[in-house]
Amino acid sequence: MSRRIDSEILERTFQENRDEFLNDPTFASAFEKFQALRSDLQSASTSPLRHLHPLPDHMKNDPVAVREYNEWQSILSPHVNKNAPDTWLSAPWMVAEFYLYRRLMETLDYFNPDSPTFLYDPFAKQKFSGLETSVAMAEPILAQVKDLGTKNLREGFALSTAFALWGNKMDLSIWPADTKASDAPELFQKVLASANENLLHDDTEVLVEYGQKLCDKGGGNIDIVVDNAGFELIMDLLLADYLIDSGIAKTVRFQLKSHPTFVSDALEKDLRQHVQYYCDLEQEKYSSAKMAGERWQTYLNKGMWECNENSFWVQPPPMWEMPQDLRNDLKERCDLAFIKGDANYRRLLGDLEWDFSTPFEDVVGHYFPCPVCALRTLKAEVGCGMEKEKVENAKDTDKNWCTNGRFGVVHFSMGSQE
Repeated sequence: MSRRIDSEILERTFQENRDEFLNDPTFASAFEKFQALRSDLQSASTSPLRHLHPLPDHMKNDPVAVREYNEWQSILSPHVNKNAPDTWLSAPWMVAEFYLYRRLMETLDYFNPDSPTFLYDPFAKQKFSGLETSVAMAEPILAQVKDLGTKNLREGFALSTAFALWGNKMDLSIWPADTKASDAPELFQKVLASANENLLHDDTEVLVEYGQKLCDKGGGNIDIVVDNAGFELIMDLLLADYLIDSGIAKTVRFQLKSHPTFVSDALEKDLRQHVQYYCDLEQEKYSSAKMAGERWQTYLNKGMWECNENSFWVQPPPMWEMPQDLRNDLKERCDLAFIKGDANYRRLLGDLEWDFSTPFEDVVGHYFPCPVCALRTLKAEVGCGMEKEKVENAKDTDKNWCTNGRFGVVHFSMGSQE
């Protein structure tokens, strides 16, 4: 962990913010603390974790800041308040990884409105680069799916979900631009079959059936727990677009990170930047992407799309420990929550080593407060709800089957009824 974070993530962070760190006097204090954090990680096996520095006096009346600080006090106490505190290497991976990004925010005085580096995002340049490069990949996809909401819901919902899961791994060569309407259903099935041949579990059929029920009742309130910015976020917007256009959703709420984390994870400002960037594209060069961006901006303006940042999405506890107010909100308001990304999936499972065949319903369905669909390409040796035969075939096919993103799952559950 220490080698990857210091020599790769923090070194790249330094290089991309080099001018600010070295040439801007307002960053002098932040750079000094940044260097101290790097030094800490360079001796990770002996450097103990510590609590966050106390809030400055002028922030002690800010209920959001106080709550977030107290949450981290509770998270860290089992690892810090003992005779031999955990080090960066002895602490659970999930705790150390999320803690690293919270410590990085501390070096930047990110939450302090009196600081010159207030709300400074050290990953903004990387995320903007991902946004720029997303357009060329997204344009042909958005050209193909622009009328998806008018198609048969069974194919349309399945296809938009597959794009949200696989993104540019979808084979559009099967689906040429001059496809006739009469040929579309058959081609939809070919694209889906090609995309989903590496699924180790696929609940798309029951997900679609549930989507039809939401559509029949006039649409539901659907959340997407977002992972990465860039092309992946554009595919999440594609899914959200389809949900509104098809009538499955009345509103879509994006659950976003409350501070920069895991380098590429998306905040509300990132989502809004992505939408605006697509709105501003050249009509002649990227007509479909521009049209999509304008439609997305309309959804935001009309309140059909909502953004919500929550500190829970940048913390390590398992999702069965989500705060009661968030749990109540999902239970009372949300008709379906899509969970995106590897870290979010690991938190759904408590980052525990379940038998791969343990049903998703038994692990997640019994506690999650609303209907839930997990879309995940496998990037860590944690999982559940996968067919044994498919797992064995994956092992025979690829020795890195559970870590390289080649294989995936679509899990669905109605969630806890309690």
